[in-house]
Amino acid sequence: MLGLLEKFSRLEQLMSQSALNNVDSDQILLMNGISWDIYETLLQGFPNNSHYRLKYLEGTLSIMSPSRRHEFNKKIIALLLEAYFLEIGIDFYPLGSTTFRKQTAARGIEPDECYCFDSEKPIPDLAIEVVVTSGGIDDLIIYQGLGVPEVWFWQNHQFSLYYLRNDKYESMSKSEFLPNLDLNLLANFVMSDEKPKEIILKFLQHIRRGNL
Repeated sequence: MLGLLEKFSRLEQLMSQSALNNVDSDQILLMNGISWDIYETLLQGFPNNSHYRLKYLEGTLSIMSPSRRHEFNKKIIALLLEAYFLEIGIDFYPLGSTTFRKQTAARGIEPDECYCFDSEKPIPDLAIEVVVTSGGIDDLIIYQGLGVPEVWFWQNHQFSLYYLRNDKYESMSKSEFLPNLDLNLLANFVMSDEKPKEIILKFLQHIRRGNL
């Protein structure tokens, strides 16, 4: 545990050094040989845990400090999607970065954003991950073990979608839960350099004109 504390302190030092200059790059610390009990301890109140995202897969722990770009992108995606849900009349339950974990599968993750549709469920219907810095644990393997039906990745200015079918993820061109949503157009709005309020308002105009 002492070694883990030292490594975690190292990550905090990296964060403090980059501070507000950390715009485009996430800080990721990857550790092997981590027990489930240590993972649980981190989730239950490790110092400044709210500053980090934790992922766990069969003894490997990833601790990420998200960049400003990461957080901005994930928030814009959430705002656009929730505007779409409200405008179209979709019942949804936003669960944000709730921790989902399953000890028997030795997996745990905190999505960037996630949603249940129609009713609240123990596992989200849709999880969304923003990828700014590559490397670390394969999120799809974690989500597969948790049984999350649909996962989106936002990376390199585009969405990649995966749907869980027969216990395996298939790459999809459109969402199973939101088949009428134009993902390419949504990506264009996510990449817009206008003010967030203008992005949302223009997105709503497109919806109301039947363009989504």
